[in-house]
Amino acid sequence: MIIPETAGDTGMHELSIMSNVLDIVLEHAKKNGAARVVKVNLRIGHLSDIIPDWAQTYFDMLSKDTIADGAALDIERVPVSIRCHACGHEHTFPDKKWSFTCVKCDSSDIELLQGREFSITSIEIT
Repeated sequence: MIIPETAGDTGMHELSIMSNVLDIVLEHAKKNGAARVVKVNLRIGHLSDIIPDWAQTYFDMLSKDTIADGAALDIERVPVSIRCHACGHEHTFPDKKWSFTCVKCDSSDIELLQGREFSITSIEIT
């Protein structure tokens, strides 16, 4: 296996994760008698540090010569949402400009509601 030199630590992170995703995909495809995996639908939070382009690149590399070869990754990005324990305000950050203090009262007594997800939501097979 040849790993691109530009991968750095981030790329290696995706490599390990996508290896696990492929294992899960192949296991479920086999259990369901699949001839081919067409698409893998993922739900990934903004805080997960997964870069979609790297995820697809490594999935393509790892799935070569398997029934998942050529399968597309459809990635739903999940924004960061917090709830303030001090005032009860809930806020969702639509992009990566999140803050871990309440946008309403500036309290740091917050709870993370979403943004760290990483799951396979479905697999499309033939």
